[in-house]
This record gives sequence, C-alpha cells and structure tokens, in this order.
Amino acid sequence: MTGSYRPIPLAQVQPGMTLSDELLDMHGHVLLPEGTVLTEALLALMPRHGIDVLPIAQTGSDAAELAALERHRRERVDYLFRPPGSDDGGDPGPARASLHRLVHDYRADTAS
Repeated sequence: MTGSYRPIPLAQVQPGMTLSDELLDMHGHVLLPEGTVLTEALLALMPRHGIDVLPIAQTGSDAAELAALERHRRERVDYLFRPPGSDDGGDPGPARASLHRLVHDYRADTAS
C-alpha cells in the first residue's frame, strides 16, 4: 500500500475519492489500479464484486479532519467519564479509568 490511507465502508465513499492501492476482487484479480478516482458508476459496481470497504488515499486535509475528529472523540469520552458531580476531572477511580481506556481504544479502532 502507498502513503497514508484509511479503509472506508462503501456506503461512506464519495465520488471523487482516490484509491490508495489496487482494488482486488474475491479471487485476487485486479478490479481497479492504485490511484483510480472513483465515480458513481464505479461505486455502483462494488457490491456486485463483494466489495464493502475501499482503501481511500488520505490528503493533507483528510489528515487534518481525522485529527480534529479524533480530538473531538477523546473530548467526548473524557466528558462522559468525568466523575459524578465534578467538572474538574478529578480521580475517576480504577473501574471508571479502565472503562474509559477501553472506550478510547474501541473508538480509535472503529475510526480507523
């Protein structure tokens, strides 16, 4: 694979996005070469070939958007796991801290 990319579910892929790698079918045959700019017609053919996730190349603005999204996710989880009745972010306790870490890890994995 080339440079930076992110796997995106087919339902979220937009025309104009670029493949970061060759797209292979279930039999290992090349469907589209690396660098292909996706069109509506190409996207419509993906389910027919069993494709439900595409490797999409990241541009600089995509990386900035992802960083902002990750920052927002972390802030949201931090807010949700704050101690009851406290807005100062005091000691969350071991159980809450463990759950907090697991939620952060889960969110990071699903965002990738």
